[in-house]
Amino acid sequence: MQYHNPVLLQESVDALAIKPKGIYVDVTFGGGGHSARILEQMQGGQLYSFDQDTDAERQSERLISDQFTFVKANFRYLKKYLRLYGVRQVDGILADLGVSSHQFNTAERGFSTRFDGPLDMRMDKDSPLTAKDVIMTYEEDQLHRIFGLYGEVKNAKTLAREVVSARNVRDIETIADFKEAISGCTPKGKENKYLAQVFQALRIEVNDELKALEEMLEQAVEVLKPGGRLSVISYHSLEDRLVKNYINKGKFFGEVEKDFFGNEIKPLDSVTRKPIVPSAQELQENNRSRSAKLRVAEKRETPETSSKK
Repeated sequence: MQYHNPVLLQESVDALAIKPKGIYVDVTFGGGGHSARILEQMQGGQLYSFDQDTDAERQSERLISDQFTFVKANFRYLKKYLRLYGVRQVDGILADLGVSSHQFNTAERGFSTRFDGPLDMRMDKDSPLTAKDVIMTYEEDQLHRIFGLYGEVKNAKTLAREVVSARNVRDIETIADFKEAISGCTPKGKENKYLAQVFQALRIEVNDELKALEEMLEQAVEVLKPGGRLSVISYHSLEDRLVKNYINKGKFFGEVEKDFFGNEIKPLDSVTRKPIVPSAQELQENNRSRSAKLRVAEKRETPETSSKK
């Protein structure tokens, strides 16, 4: 079985406009598909690929090249680890924010609603917080917030109450336990979509995904050279909104700031007016690509850099 079928592979790598001798970062190595494609286009450059997952680290051993360095870390530490390698500026950064097929298909990781397994959902197996901890220890109002905010679950308040009632009767240890505990809240005929939203909420909380994404995007701007490219694939509206806002406004919330002359103050320019989405052929071949959106940005030249030319 293939570890992971990379989404928007050609489009996301093409968007980097790779210079063969450049320095690039794949902040989400996963199964290595995007990294391998970047390496194919390099001659004398360097690629740094980040992933906090031990399984991804094992996959990285297949890429044997003196132009490749695997970094076992969360992408929220992008700047710190690049500096450890003596890198201050890079030509391009790629991020594929999806959960890999391997993670979904490994029952004991607890990411999928299709299998029974432990309520885990950790991207980093060494991280202390699991989905079970969230379900068993969070207060009702905390659960309400997570389900409503991160899963956009319509009956989030009722769901939170149901979870607390169920765990007072017995421990919720597994995915099957959890599905049974919330069966009274699960809309008939829409079980799959509903459970996907609930699981998304738990996964985002366990891995602090949205905050980590914000931190990575802010650091990406700091380490990109002027003219450097940022290529980001997102899979749900919460991620995509953060990426879109940061590219278009230079901030995650609120309106873009302007200088005295009415010029927008922001570090990035969008390369594509609309997000790039998978082709009909890719949708047919890879069902997981259906919600993918690729946004591409280029770091603006500053007055200092343009005056040096």
